[in-house]
Amino acid sequence: MKKPIFALIDCNNFFVSCERLFRPELANRPVVVLSSNDGCAVSRSNEAKALGIPMGAPAFKYRQLFEANGVVSFSANFELYGDLSKRLVQILTAITPRIEVYSVDESFLDLSLLAIDDHEQWAKDLRARVLRDIGIPVSIGIGGSKTLAKIGADIGKKDPNSGGVCDLYHISLAERQTALNGIPVRNIWGVGRRLAPQLQAEGVANAADLAQLRSARARQLMGVHGEQMVLELNGTSCIPLERQHKPQKMISRGRTFGEDTNQAHVVEAALASFAAQSAFRLRQSQQLTRRASIFLNTDRHKASYRQWGSEVVFGAPTADTGQLISAVVGAFSKIYDKSAAYHRASVTLHDLVPDSVFQVDLLGQASPAQHGLKVARSRAVDALNKRFGKRTVRYAAEDLASAWEPRRKLKSPRYTTSWDELPKIKPL
Repeated sequence: MKKPIFALIDCNNFFVSCERLFRPELANRPVVVLSSNDGCAVSRSNEAKALGIPMGAPAFKYRQLFEANGVVSFSANFELYGDLSKRLVQILTAITPRIEVYSVDESFLDLSLLAIDDHEQWAKDLRARVLRDIGIPVSIGIGGSKTLAKIGADIGKKDPNSGGVCDLYHISLAERQTALNGIPVRNIWGVGRRLAPQLQAEGVANAADLAQLRSARARQLMGVHGEQMVLELNGTSCIPLERQHKPQKMISRGRTFGEDTNQAHVVEAALASFAAQSAFRLRQSQQLTRRASIFLNTDRHKASYRQWGSEVVFGAPTADTGQLISAVVGAFSKIYDKSAAYHRASVTLHDLVPDSVFQVDLLGQASPAQHGLKVARSRAVDALNKRFGKRTVRYAAEDLASAWEPRRKLKSPRYTTSWDELPKIKPL
């Protein structure tokens, strides 16, 4: 069996790169993409990072800095980002089916079965192809473990002399040690802010120090995960490629409202939308839910902060949008307080089971025939929305109000997924 060789393809400042794709005049200018309600920076260009704008920076606190330095801000446009991510995955899947889509902007490939003579040149060619065919700059790391591939991509992204590629597989032990020396321990995949102080207290300042830590001590400090991390940093693969996503244990959808509200129909519209989104995701994962819960709160930054929760248990597992909407809206009606200024709400589906088996209840209240009709209806709605666009067919409860929807005053067009928002070419 061949030794694994992993490559991590990591999109550079992905959300910003997507926005720049159709706005080339923004090259070399500071750009940030903001979160829900245009609140915090969730993606920054290198120029914005150089200005000292941290990840998660509240836009209102940095408004003066934005204005003084001509920072261009965008509301998050997840439909555009998701479409460009899918296009990248199509290119990568054509190279090898041995792929793990780790996140919207990162994918691992197992290269061990591919006939590649020069992995560094292969990575540079792939990087050029992605830039040509999609327009998104990527960094590529190669290593004998996923952790080393992740570190390689990080080096490729930050080292201007790397050409966006770092191969930690075809180098000497001394060269790899030098490379790991430059990676702070907090930046290692799986360490983060929580474990970093504990490791630093042990004298582990960087990835090279962690690679030299005794396995037994690593296990004492971080459990089995720590022992695996040491092995991964030394080139022994312990984290396999996950080619299929594990079934989710719960599905949740929620949002901070565009404006606080005490109107019941506004909150009901939000809950109905969250329930519909959750139900769709549930069907995509080929599962049913036995239990749904709702959670609501006022603004936690105000002295009158309050929160509410409620739960519904179903007689038989379901993935029917109408049933879920009726359940969560009914649950809200029982805890509604007209004096409250609701700030955020969410719907969570629990106790998920495969949709391949429908279990009747002891009292005979669950009807397989009715369940079959609900499944057929849901499939028909999903097929229509897939063909004609999202929310072409939807439940009326979702349209009771739109005041809850997040503010996105700076949102760019959906250039690639809406006929009405296609880029327009102006004659010279």
